[in-house]
Amino acid sequence: MLLLGERETGKVQGRHRDRLAVVYVRQSSRQQVVDHGESTRLQYGLRERAVALGWPSSRVLLIDEDLGRSAGGAAERPGFARLVTEISLGHVGLVLGLEMSRLARVGRDWYQLVELCSLAGVLLADTDGVYDPNEYNDRLLLGLKGTMSEVELHLLKQRMTAGRWVKAGRGELAVPLPAGYVRRSSGEAALDPDEQVQAVVRLVFEMFDRLGTVHAVLRFLVENRVQIGMRERSGPGKGEVVWRPPHQQGLVNMLRNPVYAGIYAYGRSRTDPSRRRPGCEHSGRVRGLGAEQWRVRIDGALPAYISVEQYERHLARMAANRARADSPGAPRDGPALLAGLVVCGRCAHRMQVSYESGAGGLLHRYCCQRRHHTYGEPRCQQLAGAVVDDHVVSRVLVALAPSGLEVSLRAAEQIEAHRAQVERIWGQRRERAEYACERARRQYQLAEPENRLVTRQLEREWEQALAARAQLAEDHTRFTRQRPARLSAADQAAIRALAADIPALWSAPTTTVADRKRLIRAVVDQVTVTVAGASERVHAVITWAGGYQTHADLVRPVARIDQLSYRPALARRLEQLVAAGLGNSAIADQLAADGFHTPHLHERFNVGEIQHLVRRLGLRPGLDDNRRTDQGSLGPDQWWLTALARQIGMPAATLYTWIRRGWATGRQDSRPPYRWIITADQAEIERLRALHQLPAGYHNRRRWTDDPAEEQPSYRQGERTS
Repeated sequence: MLLLGERETGKVQGRHRDRLAVVYVRQSSRQQVVDHGESTRLQYGLRERAVALGWPSSRVLLIDEDLGRSAGGAAERPGFARLVTEISLGHVGLVLGLEMSRLARVGRDWYQLVELCSLAGVLLADTDGVYDPNEYNDRLLLGLKGTMSEVELHLLKQRMTAGRWVKAGRGELAVPLPAGYVRRSSGEAALDPDEQVQAVVRLVFEMFDRLGTVHAVLRFLVENRVQIGMRERSGPGKGEVVWRPPHQQGLVNMLRNPVYAGIYAYGRSRTDPSRRRPGCEHSGRVRGLGAEQWRVRIDGALPAYISVEQYERHLARMAANRARADSPGAPRDGPALLAGLVVCGRCAHRMQVSYESGAGGLLHRYCCQRRHHTYGEPRCQQLAGAVVDDHVVSRVLVALAPSGLEVSLRAAEQIEAHRAQVERIWGQRRERAEYACERARRQYQLAEPENRLVTRQLEREWEQALAARAQLAEDHTRFTRQRPARLSAADQAAIRALAADIPALWSAPTTTVADRKRLIRAVVDQVTVTVAGASERVHAVITWAGGYQTHADLVRPVARIDQLSYRPALARRLEQLVAAGLGNSAIADQLAADGFHTPHLHERFNVGEIQHLVRRLGLRPGLDDNRRTDQGSLGPDQWWLTALARQIGMPAATLYTWIRRGWATGRQDSRPPYRWIITADQAEIERLRALHQLPAGYHNRRRWTDDPAEEQPSYRQGERTS
């Protein structure tokens, strides 16, 4: 009677039957498809419902691509997308579902589907009846059903989430276990019963304690041919141990995983819906949450490989290895030994390292420019790195000298202990290979000789196991020859000799820059430097491990004599020596004897520098360059280069560079001392003075203008534009 009543209502028209009737089949998970077979049969039975409504069986389309998929979103449902496409193309007259929640669980998808069916003239049907979205009462009922479906999904999620949190709070919710753990049939987590798997996991943590960086641990494992043992989580080999080569991200995950410290943790990540990508099930997950943001943390709930203190120390070490403004970073191969340790005494920011090529190789400086880069403020200070490095190295070597014997003994013990660990792993690998050969032999011998189809395959497997055992034995012999388990007497004597002479060990060619940096960081926490104004005086404070501080006053090289703090005393002493009638060479010798150094920390001023200082201070009377016309070298508006530089108020070297660039017009005198003569009237002098007052680097900076046709200004004689 219901079907006759539906026909009498006139909802199903001939124009609807001219198009397809679509039966949409969906269940939320694969487990539901397996366990709830009756629901699946009822949904497929809707084909008869469409036939009863007047559609031929050949005109009923089944869409079941979404079996095992949730209706929480349309992006992961290809079947729903196909349904929407067919409706948009005008191919559908009726859509049937067991209930409206099968079509959509989210209001956005449901109301868009209803609106699309209304525009295309498509009917919707479930077990309760047929609905026309263009009729007010039916549309109201469809909206109510969609709202109830969404609320039901929300309640289901809320109940499941609350139950999961309660179970996790007791530490009973099963979480994925990393390498080195297994889960028993009772649900309890336990250490992997395989001794080799446990040995490799412990070796990873011990090597990170010693080496300090993930890359160093990775190189050690690769050089010693150590692989990570993991249990297969799915597939035909589920539960079996597979050996995989180590990689960087895997080691990072091991060091960050709190399970190894016996900590049960839940809620270490969050899901950000704005970051989700269509088609990626696990996208949008925010990781790296701090321990204080975890939902559950229970210490001692799991068997541990390391202590909680060791786990936290590893996290702090990895955070310090990151190249960030608030961390020193990992030791690298650059020549700056204190990279990451030098702190500005003015603003307390970590100073950066800059490198430049010099006469003696690669030179480095420590620069405080954090506020300059962040806020555009002037740079705090900078100084040559060698000055601070040499001071800190000398103090470190003095501090380490009394512990030379202890260092040698501990170094020998550590080397032998690590080699013994690697040797045990090799022994376990050989034991595993022996077991594989014995197992293959037993399988071959237990097979019936007449069943050649089986025995041939078992024979090949036995031969492969024997070949693998022989290859492993050869590799072990070669490895042992290169790295014996115990140090020889000569090696031990060499270690003691080097430890007794710490400076020789420091300067040894085999000691890398990274090794020196690690040694410094083992005893020094930070070095605070403060430059006195722009002078050569530097105050350095070394903060040692443990908090003890030592203070020292250092001298750095500077660019100009004007920066020297003892410039007034130098000028007075120079005046006395000139008044005594000494020559430039004798003055240089006397200044060196008095302890005066050059701005670049050279022990002695050269003759040219003395001559320049004497002229600059006006201590020795000389001829006025512009009035010296006895040789007829100067004409109207002509200047000697040094005289014009003094007139403008700029360095003579800069003016000479301008001549070479063509920014000033000059020629070289043909008579000794072959000085440069520059032609410059008053207007040219003003032009050069204005050019000198431009900001530093202005001449080499390309400037863009609003008018693309306007050319870059030229600084040649007579062509300068403002």
